[in-house]
Amino acid sequence: MRVYITSVFVSDQSQAKEFYTKVLGFKVKHDIPMGPFSWLTLVSPEDEGGAELLLEPAEHRAVAPYREALKADGIPVTSFAVEDVQAEYERLSGLGVEFTQGPTDAGTVMVATFDDTCGNLIQISSYKG
Repeated sequence: MRVYITSVFVSDQSQAKEFYTKVLGFKVKHDIPMGPFSWLTLVSPEDEGGAELLLEPAEHRAVAPYREALKADGIPVTSFAVEDVQAEYERLSGLGVEFTQGPTDAGTVMVATFDDTCGNLIQISSYKG
């Protein structure tokens, strides 16, 4: 068993697609129109056959309270692995990304958390070696 698709609920798929591809560097794998929305999945350009990130429309009534509670408590909805948290923090900050937590030593990993502009907090992490 392996992860095939994981979802992140987004307020606006077009805005999310722009942010996740142009700023974060993901690559579109599928963008299939489905009524007012799309089946929109992204992959890492480093692993195009790997797990897909589904940018899921945040339309279900349970999504808003869930995301609001996580964001209010500073809890990221997901975590992305990076080679070097400090370097990625500096790169993303230079692109205008707003961090709610700068690079932080969390024992065996370094982490940082940012706002994805689409209603979520996202964590980046790297193992210390």
